[in-house]
Amino acid sequence: MTIGGMCLVALAWKAHPRWRLLLVGNRDEFHERPTAALASWAAPADNMLAGRDLRSGGSWVGLGRDGRAAVVTNVRDPLATASGRSRGHLIADYLSGSLSATAYGNALAGAAHEFPPFNLLLCDADRCEHLSNHPPLARRLAAGIHGMSNGPLDAPWPKTAALTRVLHRWCASGEEDLQPLWAALGNPAIAPDAALPQTGVDLPTE
Repeated sequence: MTIGGMCLVALAWKAHPRWRLLLVGNRDEFHERPTAALASWAAPADNMLAGRDLRSGGSWVGLGRDGRAAVVTNVRDPLATASGRSRGHLIADYLSGSLSATAYGNALAGAAHEFPPFNLLLCDADRCEHLSNHPPLARRLAAGIHGMSNGPLDAPWPKTAALTRVLHRWCASGEEDLQPLWAALGNPAIAPDAALPQTGVDLPTE
């Protein structure tokens, strides 16, 4: 199930009566890029569950058996460099290690410039941290609903805002049937041109 043209994550952090963390999202990627399906990884990363990018060896979202989770998106900027270390290794490094979300974020600060522009969410049993290198920043998430795409965290991009609204209503209802969230991910609505962000790409891509 896809929403073309963008990565999209809606996050509920300590906002549902049953689940501490909920992630609802879509990965936008070229179909020809080889990937492996969600599975436990081999040692020494056998404490994590994630899909795998078979080209670069990392992942885009994953879970650790110790309750940690991580998700990464690129930050859209046609003027920024696309070279550097693969962003997917941020997921693998965090989940295969033992550092808390805060400690890993602190350790990453000095090396974040080595990666192409990214948004990174790191969660553990106590905290959820957002980090980016474009621009460089670190933020601890408050309990509630958050949205992340290919721009600033919680930017009101149309698809991000629509999905976070659905997730907010779903959490407030105490619902456990996931079908409304699947339906929201499959929403085919196209936002009017005036509502689209301006990230430096042409309007059809935007």
